[in-house]
Amino acid sequence: MDRRHFITTTSSLLGASAAGLPLESDAGEFSGIIHKGVKFSMVREPDLSILDRFKMLKDVGFEGTELRTENRGDAAEYAAAIEKSGLKVHGIVNSNKPDLATAVEFAKNMGGDSVLYVAKYDRKKPLMESWNETQEVIRKGLPAAEKHEVKILVENVWAGFLISPLDVERFVDEVDSPWFGSYFDVGNNVRWGVPQHWVEILGDRIGKLDIKEWDEKKHASEGLRAGFSSELGEGTIDWAEVRKSLKKIGFKGWATAEVKGGGRERMREISTRMDAVLGLA
Repeated sequence: MDRRHFITTTSSLLGASAAGLPLESDAGEFSGIIHKGVKFSMVREPDLSILDRFKMLKDVGFEGTELRTENRGDAAEYAAAIEKSGLKVHGIVNSNKPDLATAVEFAKNMGGDSVLYVAKYDRKKPLMESWNETQEVIRKGLPAAEKHEVKILVENVWAGFLISPLDVERFVDEVDSPWFGSYFDVGNNVRWGVPQHWVEILGDRIGKLDIKEWDEKKHASEGLRAGFSSELGEGTIDWAEVRKSLKKIGFKGWATAEVKGGGRERMREISTRMDAVLGLA
């Protein structure tokens, strides 16, 4: 999608929303199939209560959000916000903390069905030691996952670990549990491969999606981290092909933005951009 078309589409959607008119997202190819979420840590409205932040996310078009395990201390306030706003907490981000059972219980208490776990790689050890140790951490969390019906999902990050879809495929299959799968980050994997190819190989191992952009031109000219600096829909990810692969594997579930956050208008922009790249509008 070129920038001019995206801006025109975005302006139309925002204008309809401001006027109280139905958004075109109601008729998108993946509307009702992909559920739109955002990391709660992205919200930059410090003067708003948790409840008002939840209401704001709901107002700008999100169906759900993800908390972090660090938010457990405010669990009662989050539970009240869920009930009063109608915004779901669909999962918990646990990073690489080994206490998966606690994260699983927190997810269940918030009404979520997943825990995101980052595969840790200790570069001072042989690769297979990290591989086996990480799988052991996951296996220890599986009884809690089964008990609470919350999936543990491993994410592909920039740790130099699980850097191909065949790695993730093998890693997930060796654990061999219906309560374990892949949290596929569309943007993270572009350094190593092509998102739509990963999707087709991982298939139903993918439990949820993280959504961010990648711009290979900026990566090449400005450096590694600059690859993530383009807005959704303005980088070099071929979102049409990603959608085609998601449709091919029959993906249904949550897609959560993990990009630069901000206040209400920034959240509205992210919501609208997700509509465009994911076929929700």
